[in-house]
Amino acid sequence: MSAPAALPTYEEATGGAKCGSPSPLAPTQPSWAYVDTSGRPSYGEKEILTVFTWDDRNVRRIFIRKVYAILMIQLFITVAIIALFTFCDPIKVYIQANPGLYMASYAVFFVTYLTLVCCSQLRRYFPWNLILLTIFTASLACTLGFISSYYNTKSVLLCLAITALVCFAVMIFSFQTKFDFTSCHGVMFMLLIVLCISSVVLAVVLPFGYIPWLHAVYAVMGAIVFTTFLAVDTQLLIGNRRFAISPEEYLFGALNVYLDIVYIFSFMLQIFGSNGD
Repeated sequence: MSAPAALPTYEEATGGAKCGSPSPLAPTQPSWAYVDTSGRPSYGEKEILTVFTWDDRNVRRIFIRKVYAILMIQLFITVAIIALFTFCDPIKVYIQANPGLYMASYAVFFVTYLTLVCCSQLRRYFPWNLILLTIFTASLACTLGFISSYYNTKSVLLCLAITALVCFAVMIFSFQTKFDFTSCHGVMFMLLIVLCISSVVLAVVLPFGYIPWLHAVYAVMGAIVFTTFLAVDTQLLIGNRRFAISPEEYLFGALNVYLDIVYIFSFMLQIFGSNGD
C-alpha cells in the first residue's frame, strides 16, 4: 500500500498553485472556521481546513501581531471614551439625562456585531471590514462609558486596573500552559447557558425587590465565564493547540478578545463598583 501524500506547505497551498486552480485559502472561501492542528480535519462554516494553515511560523507571528495591534487601538478608544464620560461632568449629566443615547449605541453595537460575525465575506473585504469594526468599537465603548458614568470615578479606575491585571495574567497563562482550553467548547457552552438563565432570573426577580447577593453571584459567575473565554480565544490565536483561527481572520480574532475584555470589565464594575460621584 502506498504511503499517504505529504501535506503541502503554506507557500505551496497559497502561492504555488497552478493558474486556474483555487487556493485553499482564497479570499472567496468562508474560512474563519477553526483549524485542527492535530492533523485531523475540522468542520467550520462550509470548508475543511487542515494543518498546513499553520505550518509557517512567520504567518502565525504576523497574524498575532495584527490581532494585538487592532486590539490595542480598540482598547485605547474604549478607555478614552470611558474617561470622557466619567470625568467630564457636562457630558456625564447630558448622557444621563438622555438614556435614549444608550439604547441607540447598544443597537448599533448589536447590529454591527452580528454583521461582522455572520458575514464572512464582508468581514474580510477592505475597507468595509475596518469601517464596521470602527463603528462596532465606538458604539460598544459609548455603551460602556454610559454605564461607567453611574459609578464612582475611583471605582471605575479600580475596575479598569483589575481588568487589565486579570487579562494580562490570563493571556500570559494561556501562552505558557500546556492545558488546551480550545478543546473545552462544550463546557464553555454550558457555562454560557447557565449565565444566560441566571440573567433571565435576575431580570424577573429585580422588579419585586433588589437582592444584592443574587446580583453579586451573577456578576462573579459572569467574570469567571468570560475570563475563561479570554483564555480560549487567546489559545485560538496562538495556534499551537488542537484548534486555531485561520490566519486570514485577524479581525475576527481581535473582535473576540476585545469583547471578552469588555465583558470582564462590565462584570468587575458590578462586583467592585460603587454608585455616586
